Amino acid sequence: MATVSYKGATRRYPGTTRNAVDKLDLEIGDGEFLVLVGPSGCGKSTSLRMLAGLEDVDEGAILIEGKDVTNLPPKDRDIAMVFQNYALYPHMTVYENMAFALKLRKTSKDEIDRRVKEAAKLLQLEEYLSRKPKALSGGQRQRVAMGRAIVREPQVFLMDEPLSNLDAKLRVQTRSQIASLQKNLGITTVYVTHDQVEAMTMGHRVAVMLDGVLQQVDTPRNLYDSPANVFVAGFIGSPAMNIKTVTLGADGARFGSMLMPLTREQVTAAGDGKVTVGFRPEDTDLVAPSEGGLPIVVDLVEELGSDAYVYGHADVNGEQERFTVRTDGRSAPSLGDTVYVKPRGAHHHVFHAETGVRIA
Repeated sequence: MATVSYKGATRRYPGTTRNAVDKLDLEIGDGEFLVLVGPSGCGKSTSLRMLAGLEDVDEGAILIEGKDVTNLPPKDRDIAMVFQNYALYPHMTVYENMAFALKLRKTSKDEIDRRVKEAAKLLQLEEYLSRKPKALSGGQRQRVAMGRAIVREPQVFLMDEPLSNLDAKLRVQTRSQIASLQKNLGITTVYVTHDQVEAMTMGHRVAVMLDGVLQQVDTPRNLYDSPANVFVAGFIGSPAMNIKTVTLGADGARFGSMLMPLTREQVTAAGDGKVTVGFRPEDTDLVAPSEGGLPIVVDLVEELGSDAYVYGHADVNGEQERFTVRTDGRSAPSLGDTVYVKPRGAHHHVFHAETGVRIA
C-alpha cells in the first residue's frame, strides 16, 4: 500500500493551446479508493496515465509513497493497471494470463500458483482457469483483468473506465464487486470514469475535473450537498440539479412570480443584478397555486414506481426554462398539466453569476 501525490503535475500536448492536465495538486491516502470523474476530454485518463508512466509530465512531479516517480519507466513504479478493453492475450488461458507478469519477474512456480489460485478464488474464477478469453463473457474477462493486477500485489491499482464495455445490469454488479474487493485488499486505487453515478457509489473520495483543471475533491456526500461551483453542481446528481441565472433583488432571487429568499450575506456576495441558483429535483414540493410556487407546464412524466420525475418548462423573466421535479409516483400529474413548484427552504444552492463559485 502507498500514498500518491500529484504536485503541480502538468501535461501539454504539442500544437495545443490548452494543457490536457493543468497544475494538478492531489493527495491520495494510503489504502484510499479515489475516483477521477468528468466529461470526455477533461484530463482524467491523462492524469491516470501520467501516474502510470504512460504519459510524460511536462511540469511538476508525481510521488508514490514519497518517492519521486516522475521520470521512472512504468515497470519501476510498482503499479498495476486495468484497462477498458481488458487487454488479455487471446492465445493464453485464464491461468496463463494471470500468471504472465509473474513469469516475467521469474517468480517461482509455487508462488505463481499460490497467487493465481488465491486471486481466482477472490474473483470466483476458479472454474474458468483453463479457458481462453474468447470462451468468457465480458464480465468474466473483466474479472480476469482484475486478477492479473491483483496477483502482482502492487502498491497502487490504476483502473481506466474498466466497466464501460459491460451492459447496465452487469456494470452495477461488477462495480459493487470491485468496491468490496478493494476494501478487502486495502490497496490504494485510482479509478477513472465518466459516469458520475459510478463515481458516487464507489469512491471514498471523488475528484471532479473539467478542461484539465481539478474542480473539487471531496466525499460523495459533500460533493452532492456542497458543490464548489456551478459545474460540479450540474455534473453531480441524476437527474441533474435545476440551475438558473435569474434576477437578484434585495430579498432574494426572482423566478418570475416566485421569490426564493436569500440571506443578506448571499445577496451582498452575489453582486449586482444577477445570481445563479440551483435546487435538486428531490428538494421541491408541488404546492397549491395560492402558495407562491412557480407554474410549470408538464412536458414528460417518468414513472419509476414509488417516485416519478416530472419534466416541464416555465416562463422565467421572459425566457422559457426547463425544470425537473421528483414527486410521489402515485399522485403524479399528467402531460400538459400546469403544476406549481416550490423549492424547500434552506435546500437551494447559490453561486456567483459570473464566476460560478459557490456562495456559502
